[in-house]
This record gives sequence, structure tokens and C-alpha cells, in this order.
Amino acid sequence: MRRRYALFLLACALAPSLLFTQDGFKAVQNQVVEHTLKNGLKFLILPRHDAPVVSFHTYVNVGAVNESRGITGLAHIFEHLAFKGTSDLGTKDYKKEKPALEALDKAWTAWRAEIRKGAGADSTKLKELRAAFEQSQESASNLVENGEFDKIIEQQGGVGLNAGTGADATQYYFSLPSNKLELWFTLESSRFFDPVIRDFYKEKDVVMEERRMRTESNPIGKLVEEFLAVAYKSHPYKEPVIGHMSDLQGITCDEAIAFFKKYYIPSNMVIAIVGDVDPKETIRLAELYFGRLPAGTPPPDVRTVEPEQQSERSVTLREESQRLLLLGYKKGSARDPDAAVFDAIEDVMSSGRTSRLYKSLVRDKKLAIQAAGFSGFPGQKYPNLFAFYAFPAQGKTNEECLAAINDEIEKLKKESVTDDELQAVKTRARANLIRSLADNAGMAGQLTFYQVITGDWRKLFKQLDEINAVTIADIKRVANKVFVNSNRTIGTIEPLNKEQ
Repeated sequence: MRRRYALFLLACALAPSLLFTQDGFKAVQNQVVEHTLKNGLKFLILPRHDAPVVSFHTYVNVGAVNESRGITGLAHIFEHLAFKGTSDLGTKDYKKEKPALEALDKAWTAWRAEIRKGAGADSTKLKELRAAFEQSQESASNLVENGEFDKIIEQQGGVGLNAGTGADATQYYFSLPSNKLELWFTLESSRFFDPVIRDFYKEKDVVMEERRMRTESNPIGKLVEEFLAVAYKSHPYKEPVIGHMSDLQGITCDEAIAFFKKYYIPSNMVIAIVGDVDPKETIRLAELYFGRLPAGTPPPDVRTVEPEQQSERSVTLREESQRLLLLGYKKGSARDPDAAVFDAIEDVMSSGRTSRLYKSLVRDKKLAIQAAGFSGFPGQKYPNLFAFYAFPAQGKTNEECLAAINDEIEKLKKESVTDDELQAVKTRARANLIRSLADNAGMAGQLTFYQVITGDWRKLFKQLDEINAVTIADIKRVANKVFVNSNRTIGTIEPLNKEQ
């Protein structure tokens, strides 16, 4: 969310001229209406009447870091389940479906119990139990109205329907014509007030297939998983968001329900609504529909703190794949006082064809076909990594790319960035903020992100002040503090054929 990739000219074309002034940013901030329900759910409402559309963004403060051993991947699984409907939506006859779902869970539990016997399992019984499970699943599936949630939204002119799960959060978002405001309140509140865990075992299969494709059959995905497991000794950032295969196989429906009840509570959610809306009417609907959600007990925060890294760590995979170099240096969270300094470093090192890494590794030395760095990996809520990566060019090696990146890091530590470089960083930061203000969906996402991750949505508008306050001395100070070998992890992919 804090990365600056916007093109200045594009931003200028998209944004009203008022937004080029600090008063313009303040004016937008002053239009945001904040309303918190008695149950703790916070709404951020920004009326914008340029077009009869409205964007919605629901940010649930739960991700892979909140899982425990045995249930990795459950946050992602529940994201899938949240589209399956309620006792009224997504079913042909819930009175029949409910007992069918209960019978399905019993059939799976019996089959799973026999599987867990391993070598001692009765092969005949396994076949019988599997057949019983498949029959129960077919019976339950026959009562499902597939994709009804999605179909309603599409039929009513909705666009951008999607969701995503990361290390820190699970997010749901889409846009509708503004005259469908109450439809959104009806649908969105219902899936958190009255969710039905249907198609549970099918969705587990979907997620397991995603794992096979994105990790087990993907060298880059495999390296990222191994890299994080080495970079982090204790903190749950080491665990894959997609989950471990054995956990995905064993997660139960009861565990999914318990996870939902623990984390999907109003005080653990923030919703932003940006577009052609009347704040008073929006608040009325929020009270009517979301006010019925029980408050629940605030879930505990992650207690584990990653110990200070004492020495360089590394991992190498040999794959039938192109070479890849990945570096990671431990740094603070998004709330760290130096967060804006890391944003500036990211921009200097990686912002387009004028960046230091591109000019050095790609353009001049021709060591890599791509090279960059980025902050906030794999999440931003807790202390994380500043990462660098390079895809070596044909005939070049990871070692050559590592040496070249090291050279650029040393320049950052020993030589001051130029006034022109720092001014360009600040110009691009301004353009990025302008661009985010011009887009309803992007604005809604930014508001929720800043509220949850930094504790105050207003910091979205203060980020420009923070980046403007960054000095040349700050960049050198932070680079010398963080970019040291004892604080880094190196991950590489090397081809199976050493001659390549």
C-alpha cells in the first residue's frame, strides 16, 4: 500500500487540480466521516459524487500470522468460504441442506480417522468410508445454489468482486451502482452474521491445488517458502499463507467455524465506503444491518517476537529453472519511525528505469534481466523484511548479481544520495497519493489499510509529510543500521545442471 509506483503524468491527468496543494489533501481528509457501531465495527465513509458508483472495502484484521500449528492455511480457506452464502443465500432448501452438511462432516471425520491410522488402516474400510464420504458430499452439493452471491452482484451491475488473504489481513471488495447501496449492506452483513460453511471439503481441495501450482510446482514459490522459513526463526511470518499440505488435508469444519467466531468479530473489522453516497443514510444502514452482529471478545494479538538475528542465513534450491537471487534484511513494522525512510530507499533503488538497481544491474552491467528492492515483505503489521531480488541474465550468475547489489548497498551506506534523487522520491510520493485519491476502490483500500496497520486512517494523508521530512542523512543512517550481513538472509535458485 505504501509503495510508490505511480507515474506522475498519469496521476496529473486523473486528479483534480485542487489536490496539488496541501489544502487539497486536507479537504479530502475532512470529508471522511468516521462512525463506529456499538459492537466496535468502524466505518470510514468518503462521499464523492463524480459518478453514480460506490466502492466497498472490508478489511478483516486476520491473516496467516493468526493461525496456529495444525491449521495453517485456514485464513485463506475461510476467505473462499465467505462467498458460499448463508442459510437464505446459496441454498435450494436449507432445512434439507443442514442435516446433509452434518452427515457430510461425520462421514469425513470417520474417513479421516481411518486414514490417520497409517499403516494400520483397514484398506477395505478405507474404501467404504471414502465412498460414504463421496456420497454424502454429492447429496449436500445437490442442495447448493452455486455462485448465487456472485451472480446477484453481477446482475446488479457490480464490478471488481474479489478478495485476498495475506500474512496480516483478509480483504473483501467490489463496487456497485450507488442506487444498490442497501443491497451491499444486505449481502455483506449477512455473510458475516449468518455464514454457512458449505462446500468446505471442495474448497480445501481448491486451496490444495493452488498450493501445488503456486508452490510445489513453482520454483519461485518454493524458494519464497523456504526463504521465509529460514529468515524467521520464531515469528509466524515464517509460515506460508497458503498453508502446509498436511494441515490443509486435516483442517476440520469445526476448526473453520471456531476460527471465524474468534477473528471475524466487529471490533476486528474496518469497512470503507467511497463514492456517491449520503453519509447519514449510509450510517443508518450500517446501524441497521451491521449493528446486529454480536460484539464478541477481541482476539489476542500475536505474542511471538522475532529475536534479533545474529548471523547471515542462506538457502539454495536446485531446480530445473532460471536462476534467482533473493535477499532479505530485518526491519521494523509499518509503525516504525523510519518507515518513510525505507519507502524512500525503495524508490531510489527500484523506481523504474532511472533507479540505481536497474541502471547498474540491467542497463550498464547487463547482469540481470530484472532487479529491484521492496519494503514490507511478507507483511507490514509486524517487523518485516526489506527485500532485494535479481533474475540473472543468460550466462550470468547469482554470485555476480549479489556482488553488484552489494556494491549498490555500499554506495547507499557510504555516499549520500543526491538532492535530485531525493526530490524525485518526494515528487513520485505526491503523485502516488494523488492517484490513490482519484480512484474510489483504491482509496477505500488505503483507508482501511492505514486504519488497521498504522492505527489511524488519517496517516494516509500524513504520509506525504513523513516522506517530505526524510533527509539524505536519514537514508545513510538507516542503510548503515539495517543493511549489514549479519542481518540478512540469502536465497537462491540454481539450475540442476551446474554447467548452465
